[in-house]
Amino acid sequence: MIKIGRKTILVKQGDITAEATDAIVNPANSQLRHGGGAAKAIAVKGGAIIQQQSDAIIRKIGSLPAGKAVITDAGALPCKFVIHTVGPQMGEGDEPEKLRRAINSVLTIAELYNLQSVSLPAVSSGIFGFPKAACAQILLETAAAFLKQPGISLSEVVMCNFDDETYRIFLEQESILLSKGL
Repeated sequence: MIKIGRKTILVKQGDITAEATDAIVNPANSQLRHGGGAAKAIAVKGGAIIQQQSDAIIRKIGSLPAGKAVITDAGALPCKFVIHTVGPQMGEGDEPEKLRRAINSVLTIAELYNLQSVSLPAVSSGIFGFPKAACAQILLETAAAFLKQPGISLSEVVMCNFDDETYRIFLEQESILLSKGL
């Protein structure tokens, strides 16, 4: 656990669809078609409202570019909202910066909605191919920098990953950052 004053960043292993934080993050594609992986699990467990609201957003904006985020209701999930973000695909260029922007977009939406807690998976590290260790480092550093800003009311960021490998990598990166005095 990383403590930043009264705020925390928690690394845990679990099912993001079971998280009871104010919002969970969906690692989405640019058309918000929730057809596979974590996105599918979120849409199935949350119900049709998530895809319906996602479709309405896409009708208005056309597509969601990498680095941006939008929010929908959570339907039947235990959280209040789902924040959808598009991380970079490896090979498209400037991937680390796009991932930082995606996470900052998520945290900014959480702050604008006056949320206290948000749970994120390892965005872009699945089918988009972003290296897991670099993903963990960027997510942890970006969350810490965001929480350190004055006037931020968001108080808890949970890095929630289902599989053992990703969970262990996030713990390792957390230890490295803590040893550097983060």
